[in-house]
Amino acid sequence: MQRTGIARLPLHWGKAPRWLTIRMQRLAKEMMTIIVDEYGTKNLLKRMSDPFWFQALGCVLGYDWHSSGVTTVVTRTLKEVLNPEEHGLVVCGGKGKVSRQTPNEIVNAGEKFGLTSRNIADLQYASKMSAKVDNTAIQAGYQLYHHAFFLVADGDWAVVQQGMCTQDRTARRYHWVSENTKSFIVEPHNAIVGDVRRELVLNMTAKESEGCRKASVDVAKEPTEKIRRRVIPAKLEHQKLLSEWIPKPVSNLTGANEIGMLSMPRSMNWKALKKVYEFQPSNYEELLSFKGVGPSTIRGLALIAELIYGEKPSWKDPVKYSFAYGGKDGVPFPVDRKAMDQSIEILSQAIQEAKLSSKEKMHSLQRLRQFSPRCF
Repeated sequence: MQRTGIARLPLHWGKAPRWLTIRMQRLAKEMMTIIVDEYGTKNLLKRMSDPFWFQALGCVLGYDWHSSGVTTVVTRTLKEVLNPEEHGLVVCGGKGKVSRQTPNEIVNAGEKFGLTSRNIADLQYASKMSAKVDNTAIQAGYQLYHHAFFLVADGDWAVVQQGMCTQDRTARRYHWVSENTKSFIVEPHNAIVGDVRRELVLNMTAKESEGCRKASVDVAKEPTEKIRRRVIPAKLEHQKLLSEWIPKPVSNLTGANEIGMLSMPRSMNWKALKKVYEFQPSNYEELLSFKGVGPSTIRGLALIAELIYGEKPSWKDPVKYSFAYGGKDGVPFPVDRKAMDQSIEILSQAIQEAKLSSKEKMHSLQRLRQFSPRCF
């Protein structure tokens, strides 16, 4: 993983007012056109995968910078103003039901870009796996409700997606970029940002989970009834063993109950596991990508893998504290001042060169200056 951090993303309901969205679209189109012309589409993809640049963009466009709505409103705005003919860039997907249209939208975009059927299928797979990983392989209590897939003409891509936890009303945003995604299952993210760091998270994408991933595949390749016999006794007879075996959180930053990692899941998709057994996956990515293999099944296999084979999964939350919480002191790592200055310079230049009134430019630059000390 390239960067992790915490950004304030309280879960907000409602919609952005029309007067604001119209203004955001006008400003966004001007800025995106200049950035693409000046730096190219690949550079813009990298910027979208940088959570702090993305947050700054939302601030500049005029949306409430600390809200979960930054993710949904900014990506929707970009989807409205970016088009393949002018920018060589398309945004597919979106919030809620719109996210389900992503595969078809990728096909339409790929055909416009002249990509092959194989290229398009690979892009659909990247979209599917990025969502499957953040909804299933990482289990921190966040259910994905937003998925935006950024696609450029040569087939490079980026993903900005977000999950919600209704129990403590927080959101978590996940950033992916194809250039840095060497594997879909081993620390594939460019960044993960959220409002809290949880003490207990099942993270099957961690390097430390490699043994558990392999053991999970071995378990899944066994006859389904054999797996069932291992799960049911564990639930009914050895609950004390499970409660002693799984690590407990020392403290809870949210004040809420930890989100369901402390016991064997109540249900597993046995029909899906039977099909997995018949398919005999060769690796963890094939297992995870299988239809019907969801969070409960992945967690159950991980718990069995440790109980039977002693292969422990990572229970460490991949989110860490950000620059705003001590970066200037080198925790968790020193501020990359060069990258920060470059990001601000790109946004500032885009504002200056945009065909906007002096008043609009002044307000946009003021918001950028206000954002900078808050997050860096």
